[in-house]
Parts: sequence; structure tokens; C-alpha cells
Amino acid sequence: MEFKFTEEQEMIRDTADAFLARASTSAAVRSAMATELGYDPQLWSSITQEMFWQAINIPEQYGGMGLGYVELVAMLEQMGRYLLCAPFYSTVCLASNALLVAGTEQQKEKYLPEIVAGSTATLAYTGAKGRWDASAIDVICKPQGDGFILNGSYRFVPDGHSADLLIVAARAADTQGEEGISLFVLPATSEGITRQWLPTMDQTRKQAQLEFHNVSVDGANVMRSRGSAWPLLQKIIDLATVAISADQLGGSQQTLDSTVAYLQERVQFGRVVASYQAVKHKAADMMVKVEASRSAVYYAACIADEALQGGVLGSQLAEVASTAKAYCSDAYFHNAGTAIQLHGGVGFTAEYDIQLYFKRAKSTETFLGDGTFHRERLACILLDVEAVA
Repeated sequence: MEFKFTEEQEMIRDTADAFLARASTSAAVRSAMATELGYDPQLWSSITQEMFWQAINIPEQYGGMGLGYVELVAMLEQMGRYLLCAPFYSTVCLASNALLVAGTEQQKEKYLPEIVAGSTATLAYTGAKGRWDASAIDVICKPQGDGFILNGSYRFVPDGHSADLLIVAARAADTQGEEGISLFVLPATSEGITRQWLPTMDQTRKQAQLEFHNVSVDGANVMRSRGSAWPLLQKIIDLATVAISADQLGGSQQTLDSTVAYLQERVQFGRVVASYQAVKHKAADMMVKVEASRSAVYYAACIADEALQGGVLGSQLAEVASTAKAYCSDAYFHNAGTAIQLHGGVGFTAEYDIQLYFKRAKSTETFLGDGTFHRERLACILLDVEAVA
């Protein structure tokens, strides 16, 4: 593996930084998060029609750019820095990856070009249990002809209330755990689907609840590995976990940068606050966490790139995904909390953006499992590997 950006990757990162610095300003973020939709349609149009970011890791044969996961992660880091309000994560890191991993060739040919054209999409699999493993799936699918009838509800679905396309997981009746799971792709406007926006603490990334009432899904919309799709869904979730870790990395970096800038301007007792040794120590601790997060994220991105090409085992992807998520979750929340402390009383006020990063840190910490969840999962993965060895 080459642990250094190529010229092309540096250009992608710098271009994303420059674009988001103009388009995802504090005013733009606050304006978008105040709406139920959660993003500015004009900004999304610019992203999809001018920047073409939604096509970054979609193969060229489906109209995409055919780039890798490292390039995607480099952009996600910048999106996390600027708290981008857009359905990019749900569309690219959840839905596109789901189609690439579990879609049939006919489904890829139909839906990936729609995403390239600017359609939004998302993935739903968790219920109201607040879990992120296979037991979180409680929507029931019953066979009907060559298709299925789906009944149940999903929660914590990113951009689920506004997405054009849904990819959902459901299980056969009287099954549990990893058994009996199938994946389906269907339009969000399908008859029997009710969607409701869920107000959450972090309004920079909207979530929704979906209710399925006797939703009919044709056989053509059933994805690969009918009835035994959990390994495919787990791979999709691991890829999404690496992606959200990159978002956390960007946020961690920005909390450090904005805090240092504030400390260099703030004067207390006749001295710049940044000159106090205790404050320097806190800032240094924040930097260490950022750099360690960056190492974990980009190593995981390299493994994810190979995993999409079928070059690594699922356990290896799961290991690096959980390692990155566990560390980045703790690091982001630590840095955001420390940043608020170093800002003093104003850190809690709506006037300063640092409180937005604190909320994003908490929401991304719990999404797809917090640090404790992933450390326990990592221990199980390593124990299984040792047992096999």
C-alpha cells in the first residue's frame, strides 16, 4: 500500500476544500439545517452537475468516474470539516455501495445511472431497538409470487424522508440474528410507504422513520443472496462505517483549527490565551487524536478499496472499520468537548459554530455503533481469527 496521496488525490482533496469553503459556510449550514429537507437543492445540483462527486466511486460502465475509496474518503474528510448539509453520505456511502456490493447487474444498470444523474438514495435496516447488528432488523418479508410483501418500520434512516430511492433489509418470519435476511431496492414513492422526518439533536444531517404497510416488491427488485444477505449487508455497513469515520476525522480537525484560531485572538489577564501552558497541552492532546484518527481512517480506506474489488476477506474489512470508528468516535467527541471548554462560556452559545460540531460529534458517535460497540466487535473478530489460526 502507498501511504501517500498521489497528485490526483491531492487535487481532489484541495478542490473539495476550496468548493466547500465557499458553498458550505456557517450561514449556509445554519440555513439548511433549519429546513425539514435539510439541504439546499441548488447546492446539491452544483455537487451533482458541476462537481460530479456523487459518481466518484461508481464504475465508468455505469456512467461514474471509477475512482477508489481513498479518493472518496479524502472528500468526506473535507465534508466533515465544513459540516456539509447534503444527501451525499446517504446516497453515495450507503445506497451506491449497497448497489455495488449486493445489486444484480440489471439493478446496477438501472439505478446507478440514476444516482449519477442526481437522484438521491439511502439505506434502511435498523428498527427501534437502537442496535446496529443483524438483530436490529425487524421488518418482516413474506413471499408473494416471485416477490415479497414487507411490513414493519425503520428508524435512524439518513435522509429517509427525502430520498428518491430506498434500499432496505428485511427478514423472513420466525427468523432471528443473521438468518433469513434479504435486501430490496425500490422507489421511495412505492405504495404503502409512509415517511416521517425525525427531529434530532444534530440537524446538519437529517434522519427519518419509515413505515412499511403491505409494501409489494417485485422479484426484479430483490437483491442478491435472497434469504442469506447478511454477509453482503455487513460489508455495506463496514464500508459506510469507514466513510462516517472520515467525516469524524474532518470534524476533529476543524474543532482543533477553529479552537486554536480562537485562542490566538482571545486575551485574558493581559496575555493571549494560547500562550498559557495548560491550554497548549490541551491543544496538543487534540492534535494527537486527530493524527491518530487520520492514520486509522486512511488505512481503513485502503482496505475498503481492495474490499470493493474483492481483494480482502470480510473479517479484515470489519477489523479496520471497527478500529477506525472506535477511535474516531472517541476522538471527535473528546475534541469537540475540549473545544467548548477552551472557548469558555461562549462555546455553548448559538453564536459560535463549535456547538454544531459537538452535536455532530455525538450523532456520528452513536450512528452505526459507538466506540464501546466497535471495541467489543473488534475483540470478537480478533478472537475468531486466533481460533482459526
